[in-house]
Amino acid sequence: MPNLPLIYQRAIEAAIEASGEIIKIYEQDFQEVLKHDGSPVTEADHAASAAIESILEPLGIPITGEETEKANFEERKDWSLSWCIDPLDGTKEFIKRNDEFAVNIALIQDDKPIFGLIASPVQEEILLGSKETGVFIFPFKASQFPEKWQKLSILTKTNDPIVMACSRSHHSGLVLQFINEIKALGHGIDYIKKGSALKFFDLALGKADVYPRFAPTMEWDIAAGQAILEALGGEVVHAVSGEPLRYNKANLVNPYFIARTAAMKALIS
Repeated sequence: MPNLPLIYQRAIEAAIEASGEIIKIYEQDFQEVLKHDGSPVTEADHAASAAIESILEPLGIPITGEETEKANFEERKDWSLSWCIDPLDGTKEFIKRNDEFAVNIALIQDDKPIFGLIASPVQEEILLGSKETGVFIFPFKASQFPEKWQKLSILTKTNDPIVMACSRSHHSGLVLQFINEIKALGHGIDYIKKGSALKFFDLALGKADVYPRFAPTMEWDIAAGQAILEALGGEVVHAVSGEPLRYNKANLVNPYFIARTAAMKALIS
């Protein structure tokens, strides 16, 4: 049974509170607006962000989030510990009403994600973990009963054929090249299309083996998933250098990356 530090317990509370705010708006008519970068935002994004901040800010750990005012790098570079948050990951899927959106909360220490939590507001389910605690999946209603949580194990075998998780709303020609590289190793390949960080549920549970992303993402899109996957022996690496992604950078945009389970990592090493 996990014995979570207080700050991780607060992250669970924040994710559940944010999910409730999201679902209240999801079940109503809502409007979307475009931000200066052309990406959509809704009142659910702002309500979820406010809910998370109200619970996490009293802990005294600074926050970088999609809907929060960003501190400049001159200030951030001195942070040894910070939260990296996407209060509503998959706003496009939220607008499409296809249920494929999530709440992402990660804790960053010295540019590395050390704890990650991904919540599905629709399924009312949480995936969380760290190398310190292990990785668990559980329904919202069991959040206060860790003895009922399911602990996930490091995966030792890939699917046959290999299963690749794909974005539902973002595509790139480089993905085809990656697919051909897998096929060249003598493996067949199947696909799971899903929006947002919910793809990390599939990776953690072994329903998918690899998730390549050759389109723009931000740190708060991936940090929680990376912490979870690394705790399961997997990795999220720069598509060119092969180095783990780093966080709290001067530029908060991620490079193209490949996320893979421990079994997939062993297969291609």
